[in-house]
Amino acid sequence: MTRPGRAVGRPCQAGPMAKVVLLHHVHGLTDGVIAFADRLRRAGHTVHTPDLFDGHTFAELAAGMAYEEETVGWEGMQARAHAAVEGLPAGLVYAGFSMGAVYDTVLVLERPGALGAVLMESCPDPADFGGWPAGVPVQVHGRDADPYFGAEGRANAEAVIALAGAGELFVYPGEQHLFADASLPGYDPDQTALLVDRVLGFLGGLDRG
Repeated sequence: MTRPGRAVGRPCQAGPMAKVVLLHHVHGLTDGVIAFADRLRRAGHTVHTPDLFDGHTFAELAAGMAYEEETVGWEGMQARAHAAVEGLPAGLVYAGFSMGAVYDTVLVLERPGALGAVLMESCPDPADFGGWPAGVPVQVHGRDADPYFGAEGRANAEAVIALAGAGELFVYPGEQHLFADASLPGYDPDQTALLVDRVLGFLGGLDRG
């Protein structure tokens, strides 16, 4: 069903509990994002789901993008991302869908002590952000024909993994964006189940020593 990408330097096994910050996509903090977080919580992980859109949700992707880019803006979104984790301890795993993966990257680079990152359905070019910290493993998921991931996302993921020195890239067939949100029309339950299983394996394998 899925076509796995390259795996480099899988982290060593440790205890099962992780503290995760899950950042939503441009539709906002939807029921589907919360449901995804709940699947990780049922496995024993602590998952924070901050709302970067101040309660706004959008049925159309274009409307959400306009809110992010024009209403709030790049600097405002970065400030909201930092505010969302203020007071949380170091040693967090930053996970995010699409837009959320962008602000995960900001937090990994600008907030010390990241334990790892899970970038789903988007992977920014590390050259645009000043690199990636060595030793912070990353797991990347995306669809092969997704216009917001595709070949560019795969290339970016490989670059991030190389800089990190540890990570995994998983590529799934299909072109629909945001396939892991059960509240959106493009939801694929089978691929989501596989994605969740892989994320749980990544979280369980992180070295918290």
